[in-house]
Amino acid sequence: MPFIPHTEKDTREMLETIGADSIADLFDEIPRELMIEQLAHVPEAMNEMEIARLMRQRAKMDGSPMCFIGAGAYEHHIPTAVWDIATRGEFYSAYTPYQAEASQGTLQVIYEYQTMITELTGLDVSNASLYDGASALAEASLMAVRANRRVKTGRILLAPGVNPVYEQVAAAIAGAQGLAFERLPQDASTGNIDFSQLPEDKEPVAVVVQQPSFVGTLEDVDRLTDWARAEGALLISIVNPTSLALLKPPGQWGEEGADIAIGEGQPLGVPMSSGGPYFGFMTCKQKHVRQMPGRIVGRTTDLDGNPGFALTLQAREQHIRRSKATSNICTNQGLMVTAATIYMSLLGYEGLKSVAHTSQANTTLLIDGLCGIEGVDRLYDGPFFHEVALKLDRSVAPILAALADRDILGGLDITSVVGTDALLVCATETKTAADIEAYVAAFAVVMSGDSA
Repeated sequence: MPFIPHTEKDTREMLETIGADSIADLFDEIPRELMIEQLAHVPEAMNEMEIARLMRQRAKMDGSPMCFIGAGAYEHHIPTAVWDIATRGEFYSAYTPYQAEASQGTLQVIYEYQTMITELTGLDVSNASLYDGASALAEASLMAVRANRRVKTGRILLAPGVNPVYEQVAAAIAGAQGLAFERLPQDASTGNIDFSQLPEDKEPVAVVVQQPSFVGTLEDVDRLTDWARAEGALLISIVNPTSLALLKPPGQWGEEGADIAIGEGQPLGVPMSSGGPYFGFMTCKQKHVRQMPGRIVGRTTDLDGNPGFALTLQAREQHIRRSKATSNICTNQGLMVTAATIYMSLLGYEGLKSVAHTSQANTTLLIDGLCGIEGVDRLYDGPFFHEVALKLDRSVAPILAALADRDILGGLDITSVVGTDALLVCATETKTAADIEAYVAAFAVVMSGDSA
């Protein structure tokens, strides 16, 4: 809520009613040695006017630079109607729909969202969303262990192109539960899997591949999916939802398709917003649905035969028995999902395909321009979607700093990821030809000045 409505009189009356002398008495079970008198580095309280001024000043610090960063969060155009509708009180303040009879609107939105996500990924069932794309990998890995009980190793094999942050998050969440994450060998020329060096006798419970990869390349997902199946492993796919308007969906990979598809839903109508909140999506084959974490909304009929919506396959252990739950992050990102549903409804398939086509074309234009500059070349060969890794003949950080001085966010320094001076750049449909020309020109000036 935008303000605290309780006066000192209200607080005193509530304390008297429950028989407490002070608010501190409500926390008397906490040992004194664990309590602090005040928070360090927290400034003095401000009034409403002062807070509003401070927030406006902070917001202006972001500026409005041209952004060519991708790496998991993408600047797409969001029609005004998306958040005008999503922030209506009926959606904005809606909470977990435990009472189906009082939550039909919220449940229907989630059901429509689930339908759209399954159509995008080509799989059978979607949940109501997860916390974010990174934690979705942890959830999918734990789900794979439950669904593939024949394999007891807890070993999850990751393709080279899996986002390193996703791996770190998954290891932090699932590593303590006996899962081990290992990387598959990489072909240095393509950045993708080196199929000639695939391991034997690893007994993986699951194989994970990201398409497009973190560095923008496209894997041979059909071959990897069939290899995982032959090894007795499930195939977990990490996908960019926008790319699925052009690329083959996970449900059609290989002979039998991926078992689980996950990803970050931010490209679907959610602003970059300094890193969140975002939402993760998850779909799977019907045969794995009972191991799927989170909420699932189903369509049903009431006693009079009227259509309606309700939570289904929702074990109570999800909330009250941690050891029996399919997930201990018991939430779905309802507001972000609402925005994504409106976004997909407004664009439709043709609109999403147009966004994907334009993004790919803009990235091609960007790469052609940047690779015409001395000292810049593509790091990996092969096709790409809307993100490409570039190899530079010098350190990346000073280049990005100089571009930032020109109000351009020039990309992500991936030197520590790939082991050589490299920059990951991205262009979406929001970039015009003039934007790209301006970026290439600035990059050329910076490189020339840097070498001088």
